[in-house]
Amino acid sequence: MIREVAQISIREDARGQFVTDLSRAVAEILPDVEGVIEFLHVGWCLERPNVYMFTIDWETLDDHMVGFRESEQFTQWRTLIGPHFDGPAVVEHFSL
Repeated sequence: MIREVAQISIREDARGQFVTDLSRAVAEILPDVEGVIEFLHVGWCLERPNVYMFTIDWETLDDHMVGFRESEQFTQWRTLIGPHFDGPAVVEHFSL
């Protein structure tokens, strides 16, 4: 199992809509993505209030980096949440 840890800077004026759109993406897209085990909202950073963190547990790294990232589902995911980003996301993977 692999844990994806994502930290995303969000435009200040988009915080509320980002959370709404992220919840929608999690509910509508992730259930159909092969290899997803669990999504967890971590929340907003205290030191950097515009940074939101979440984790996704995957069966394998390829499930995320190939299966999801190269799919139409990823395009839909980014269409929903990407417009709120204030710069590129920081995404790292950890073995469990």
